[in-house]
Amino acid sequence: MSTRFKPKFSIKKGDNVVVITGEDKDLKKPRKVLEVLLEKGKVLVEGVAIVTKHTKPTSQNTKGGIVKVEAPINISNVMLWDAKTGGPTKVKRTRENGKLIRISKKSGEAIK
Repeated sequence: MSTRFKPKFSIKKGDNVVVITGEDKDLKKPRKVLEVLLEKGKVLVEGVAIVTKHTKPTSQNTKGGIVKVEAPINISNVMLWDAKTGGPTKVKRTRENGKLIRISKKSGEAIK
């Protein structure tokens, strides 16, 4: 990603999204965004891109062993979930009372 300008994404932590491409593609199942990695242009989505990670025993995790965790996927591979229409939607941003709000293009409703 370019380091000149800060990227602006329409997806935030806690949003419901659908995976539109890749191994975990499912346009009917909304999933929760756990984290947005702005610098890399990636998102961490609940239950998507599960990888096995080998961990050493530490003071917090005395056993160690093999742990399954989510790996980040590209932000272009997810779309925001519109609860009213029950499908993925694009987002437009408008100003209301000096605040920037996100609006679903399919239903026309504001996204929390």
